[in-house]
Amino acid sequence: MTMRIPSLLRPRCLLGATLVLATLGTAQAQLRVEISGVGANQIPIAIAAFADESIAPQQVSAIIKADLTRSGFFKIIDVSSPISETTAINYGDWKSRGADALVVGSVQRLADGRFDVRYKLLDTVKSSQLSALAQAAPPQLTRVSAHKIADDIYEKLIGARGAFATRIAYVTKVGRDYRLEIADADGEGTQVALRSNEPIISPAWSPDGTKVAYVSFEAKKPVVYVQDLLTKQRTVVANYKGSNSAPSWSPDGSRLAVALSRDGLTQVYVVNADGTNLRRLTTTNGIDTEPQFSADGKNIYFTSDRSGGPQIYKMGVNGGEAQRVTFGGNYNISPRVAPDGKTLAYISRRDGRFQLFALDLGNGQELRLSDTAKDESPSFSPNGKYIMYATESSGRRGALAVVSVDGRVRHSLSTQAGDIREPTWGPFMK
Repeated sequence: MTMRIPSLLRPRCLLGATLVLATLGTAQAQLRVEISGVGANQIPIAIAAFADESIAPQQVSAIIKADLTRSGFFKIIDVSSPISETTAINYGDWKSRGADALVVGSVQRLADGRFDVRYKLLDTVKSSQLSALAQAAPPQLTRVSAHKIADDIYEKLIGARGAFATRIAYVTKVGRDYRLEIADADGEGTQVALRSNEPIISPAWSPDGTKVAYVSFEAKKPVVYVQDLLTKQRTVVANYKGSNSAPSWSPDGSRLAVALSRDGLTQVYVVNADGTNLRRLTTTNGIDTEPQFSADGKNIYFTSDRSGGPQIYKMGVNGGEAQRVTFGGNYNISPRVAPDGKTLAYISRRDGRFQLFALDLGNGQELRLSDTAKDESPSFSPNGKYIMYATESSGRRGALAVVSVDGRVRHSLSTQAGDIREPTWGPFMK
């Protein structure tokens, strides 16, 4: 059996120069977001412009609106004039305008150059305050302040933690230039973590959000690295004979599961994050690859062709007997487990189309989440409400798509600069 090759490995001729480790500089192209689909029940919410927000580098209220709109769960009611969090509110007036909730706030510049962003979330139905938040941040973190407010609103009204203040990583390809890029969850604030003229694939965030593991071909073969995003320091985790691929972090960040062909066919191994204490977990006459730790760290999901075609299996973190997990269709790859451990996302080939599916691990029901034909690399948001994956845009360029786990809410992120693939959604930041 031949496993499907990621798109970024398809070029046949990649004459390499030396890889360049870029300092985290701003990338030239930001991602463009296109929204389609909404939640079943949208909450009507009025978001006023924040008083004096024009003094800040970014308009806080606009970022909040964009976040909540992208989530699919809110119907935004525009407000023409700014309203401060200290303004007296006529709840009945806002209720008559159709708003169930109202967001107001202000921005002030502090003596040390930081911006103090304050906001209130008001319930117009119960005529009460639901939440309030005050944050002082340097100018470059104004967007983060806005994302945190959107997170607070999402949590108070939806009942789940928001993920707007998180980050994503992905790989872009422009000509023969490959870049590992980091961006806010909305695609803004793009920075380059790594640049190479050889492919970079399979990025994976560490649980604390300070490191990214990935596979680089700079040595003319796949090698697994871990890079510290703060110090830029890199550690070689797996550079054995043959292929070294598919890194996945343990929930505590101490280990990585990897797929190695050092002893022949590709098998699943576990190694410490510093590259020590390599242990083999699977021993089969087939290909075992794409390992992923379960949410509780007790099991590892992986792709194997031991049944004749690629399917997803589960085994204990110390190895042992594996159990088959997927049974729908004859080709299922790229397992990813939801943060709560209840849902498995994967790519399934049905009728010649590679599409994103989600499997309820409790009742065995599966749900197709995409209608495209070349989907790859699913990744859950840290709150488990969305899945980001790679697909192809209408121009046959690689693009990123996001879908809610129930399939109702969708949006895409694309760039005119080139292919964008291999997404991984970062963890909640402390």
